[in-house]
Amino acid sequence: MTAGHNADFTDATTAAASAMSPRRRLRRTLAALMLGTTMLAGPVGIAAVATSHEASAQAVITQEAPGSFAELAARVSPAVVNISTTRTAEAGRGPAMPPGFPPGTPFEEFFRQFRQGPEGGPEGGPEGGPNGAPEDGEGQQGGKVGALGSGFIIDASGYVVTNNHVIDGADEIEVTLQDGTQLPAKLIGRDAKTDIALLKVEPAAPLPALEWGDSDKARVGDWVLAVGNPFGLGGTVTKGIVSARGRDIHSGPYDDFLQLDAAINRGNSGGPTFTMDGRVLGINTAIYSPNGGSVGIGFAIPANLAKNVVAQLKESGRVERGWLGVKIQAVTPDIAESVGLTEAKGALVADVTAGSPAARAGLRQGDVILGYDGKPVRELRDLTRRVADTKPGGKAELTVVRQGREQTVTASIDALPSEPQQVAAAETAPQAEAVEPVQGLRLAPLDPAARARLGLGEGVTGVVVTGLTEKAGETPVRPGDVIVQVGGEAVKTPAELSGRIADAAKSGRKSVLMLVNRRGAENFVAFKLGQA
Repeated sequence: MTAGHNADFTDATTAAASAMSPRRRLRRTLAALMLGTTMLAGPVGIAAVATSHEASAQAVITQEAPGSFAELAARVSPAVVNISTTRTAEAGRGPAMPPGFPPGTPFEEFFRQFRQGPEGGPEGGPEGGPNGAPEDGEGQQGGKVGALGSGFIIDASGYVVTNNHVIDGADEIEVTLQDGTQLPAKLIGRDAKTDIALLKVEPAAPLPALEWGDSDKARVGDWVLAVGNPFGLGGTVTKGIVSARGRDIHSGPYDDFLQLDAAINRGNSGGPTFTMDGRVLGINTAIYSPNGGSVGIGFAIPANLAKNVVAQLKESGRVERGWLGVKIQAVTPDIAESVGLTEAKGALVADVTAGSPAARAGLRQGDVILGYDGKPVRELRDLTRRVADTKPGGKAELTVVRQGREQTVTASIDALPSEPQQVAAAETAPQAEAVEPVQGLRLAPLDPAARARLGLGEGVTGVVVTGLTEKAGETPVRPGDVIVQVGGEAVKTPAELSGRIADAAKSGRKSVLMLVNRRGAENFVAFKLGQA
């Protein structure tokens, strides 16, 4: 009976299919392909709607895309807090109103935002961000300036994490819990370089606390949930995905931001972004916006960077970082070619601080650092972050390319000095006439008169660029520069410089590496070669 029923079904289906017009059969087949199905006669064939690979992919999508974020939001929101600060208003800090627009008009807020930049901070800084600009929602009453931000609890005893720029310069800090309880907060420590601050409140009972996630495992496309206090509205939940990793927004030396498309606005600063299991993936810190509102590009400090900083702040109130003692610059394609590298990678040592770990290890100007403690160095921030994370007193092996040969040096890392050394810079350029032109460069020896005009000490040697001719074209050197080295060799006269350039051209190089002293600061440049 069953077999006959199946046969009848198949015959009926076949007959129906035969009766269809060719266009209708084509349309039905296309619909089946769009649904990921295979059109086979009979119930068994129709049930086979996907390959095993497609079924597996669909299962993953179903697992990672919840129908609702309500349970997650309810679980994590009690540990997210609002932060308000007050400070004494500074003279001259108020809005700069143009002539004809008296204070108190509706235009005052517009010009305040215009003066601060599109993201609320000077020069377009992130959301009143790491540049130390006023935080979102700032207002002034009776000589006091108030600001609002977000934060989250990481310890039941009352430790709260937020952004440094949220509390920077505050005289008073207040934390408001989800239930409306307001608690005065004490600043435990802060780190301007990563824009992280740690506060402490004294609750009557243990508080709900959050756990850090592993931001190294975050993938582009993973779901995230952001919770914070945008525009002072109170606890607000937004969702999105990880849009990119490792973003450098030029806010500090340790930039390694997660980029998110969850709606993040003014006042979200310091609030957390969560993984789908309710762990803190990052600290919402900055937005990119042409109009001051969310356009779907937000940036969060990764949890793996933040938790190390927070642990040090909790333990000692400050962050201790490693220090190598080199000035580094990026390796451009031209520089890579001039030093014999097949690709532009690594960190070029532009200067070595006397008495530093780098000097003791034997690092030299012109070295290209390609590895640090067994990990590759492809960009400058790879080196800066790894050195900073090294405990002072520890040792690190550096892979270095020097004059085309790779070698390893070992450095004993010191603690980062609290105050960086400052280099004096002269503003005037030499006016002397060139002795002889070389590849479009008018050159002169660095005599006492030129040294005095440039404000350079006796330790600086080289050849002064006094001007450029039409043959110079687009060149990285400028009048007033002192060329210290060419191809890793010191030069003291225009003739020596000309000879080094000629040697590089004869060897088939398209460019030569020059060490240039510009207003007291030394950097390498790749000088493109013409016919020598």
